[in-house]
Amino acid sequence: MRVAGKAGVISAVAAAVLLMAGCGSGDDTKAAATTTAKASTSAAAQTSSKGRECTADDIKVDGGFGTAPTITIPDSCDPPKTLITKDLTPGSGPGAQAGQKLTMNYTLLTWSDKKKLDSSFDRGEPFALTLGAGEVIKGWDQGLVGVQQGARRLLIVPPDLGYGAGGRGMKPYETLVFVTDAVKVG
Repeated sequence: MRVAGKAGVISAVAAAVLLMAGCGSGDDTKAAATTTAKASTSAAAQTSSKGRECTADDIKVDGGFGTAPTITIPDSCDPPKTLITKDLTPGSGPGAQAGQKLTMNYTLLTWSDKKKLDSSFDRGEPFALTLGAGEVIKGWDQGLVGVQQGARRLLIVPPDLGYGAGGRGMKPYETLVFVTDAVKVG
């Protein structure tokens, strides 16, 4: 009898949810779901806080220009909320500007699970783009400005400059860590 009582309560709750979902426009439902997802993401981030945001110096990168890097993301700090860039190996020549062609090698790790998601080094083929043309995520369009040919640059990209709510195999609101090599600038 107790099981039937729980089933009845569950059925009543499910019916109420369905009834409420049917009220109002679909946009309201989508907005509520989006707000709930963002609130859940924010709450999860707050409860897992380490007390400080990581800096570029907290990320360990082994390997030099032209070789696939090994990237270590620490557990002792939180992902930064702003774009972080740091040249790990200096380049030479003029820095890249919007509208210029770049040829880049890169390795991408996702912050939440510290796993490699993609690497042009693994494919043996660098990636070509036009800087500032919207061909890549905003974190690249902003973070590669000024990069010189031959430079190895670390980019820590917050979700709003990456894939936001998700996509391309990324979890929603994922912070991205790239190590990029500027094979050719211009």
